[in-house]
Amino acid sequence: MIKVFNPADGSVVGEAPELSDAEVQAAVDRTCEAFPAWSRRLAKERGDLLRRWFELVRDDRRAFAEIMVKENGKCLTEALGEIDYGLGFVEWYAEEAKRVYGDTIPSHALNAQVLVTKEPVGPTAAITPWNFPFMMITRKVATALAAGCTMIIKPSEETPLTAYKLLDYARKAGIPEGVFEMVTGNPKAIGEAFTNEPRIQKISFTGSTNVGKLLARNSADSLKKMTLELGGNAPFIVFDDVDLDIAVQGLVSAKLRNSGQVCISPNRVYVQSGVYEPFIEKLRDAVAKIRIDQGLQDEFVVGPLINQSGLNKVIALVKDATDKGARVVLGGELAEQGGLFYKPTILADTTDDMQLASTEIFGPVFAMYRFDSEDEVVARANDSEYGLVAYAYTRDLGRAFRLSRNIEAGMVILNSGSVGTASVPFGGIKQSGYGREGSYYGIEEYVHVKYVLMAGLDQ
Repeated sequence: MIKVFNPADGSVVGEAPELSDAEVQAAVDRTCEAFPAWSRRLAKERGDLLRRWFELVRDDRRAFAEIMVKENGKCLTEALGEIDYGLGFVEWYAEEAKRVYGDTIPSHALNAQVLVTKEPVGPTAAITPWNFPFMMITRKVATALAAGCTMIIKPSEETPLTAYKLLDYARKAGIPEGVFEMVTGNPKAIGEAFTNEPRIQKISFTGSTNVGKLLARNSADSLKKMTLELGGNAPFIVFDDVDLDIAVQGLVSAKLRNSGQVCISPNRVYVQSGVYEPFIEKLRDAVAKIRIDQGLQDEFVVGPLINQSGLNKVIALVKDATDKGARVVLGGELAEQGGLFYKPTILADTTDDMQLASTEIFGPVFAMYRFDSEDEVVARANDSEYGLVAYAYTRDLGRAFRLSRNIEAGMVILNSGSVGTASVPFGGIKQSGYGREGSYYGIEEYVHVKYVLMAGLDQ
């Protein structure tokens, strides 16, 4: 069995099965064998089952949130928000199942008709991370099932309890065995079972760029379709024409979500020189008011990092920055609670040669950079191998449109710190991956386009 620990105090909060290779293969077989029957079900029937799953989980959302807090460390307020966010995908795709439309095209031949239809790609697999143990699963599973695909999921071994509870409620809703399967155990062996299985037609992965590349390489022989949502290095740009209080609010909410352990978390905060120091003062005042604590309480708090490796990475990045001249405005050390708790940290006068400028921090560290001109900051924002999301605050409409065009990212968020909802396409470019999740674009990732020529209609 896999023991699951609470990152807030190290206590054991539960166990998950550590499946053997044979058990994993049996689950893969069930996923593949269930596909023909599931794909032939009416879209409305698939949507009705997803809707039932949505309702059952929604009615018990507090229980899900408490499990998530214990195994992940995020606070209860965030956990409940994640559940609502994740359920939005189930609700959305319960409806979208009925809207996978085809086309008719004017024929190129007499007495013929051209049809374009969309069909589910086949059995699919997904690998999800620990930082959003609920939403990452619902986003992938709901999309696949709505399209008519079956799916097998490998959740993170750090946070499998939320995942297995979701599976249990899916069964209660009537989603059959094989249509939605779940496996936990040896990550390398499970990944290979997914990539080596020729019947699996698509893999969706959210996680590190290195692992995403490995999965893509291993899937190349069977030419699997893939959706890869990988690492990020998000710039957050503040121009001198904005209300600084509003920009600070957006930055704090975006950065401290899940203690900064989010792929879309602002990594590089660029502030125009004329408002640089005033902005940092307002940011310090806002962050200093936020408590650090374990998550089982109703108010927002900054919780622990997920494990010792994550904490060590943050400590090393802060040390590298301060050794190279960064100024500690706030934090910069372990919290009084000890363990995996790290104080929210503001580092001023950071420079592009520091490691945190090119490394995904994944912790509660605000790295503050100064800039002078729009052209300069766009060039610096784009100077990254990643291209997941970028944020910018400005009141200049022309500048806003220029930024949306010139910043190299799959998502550009203007005058807000909030990115996702079920109705919009989520995904990146460059080393942040490819493919989209959410919206009608997301379901397109799970279908093939088929062209049909019906000739001889006059016969």
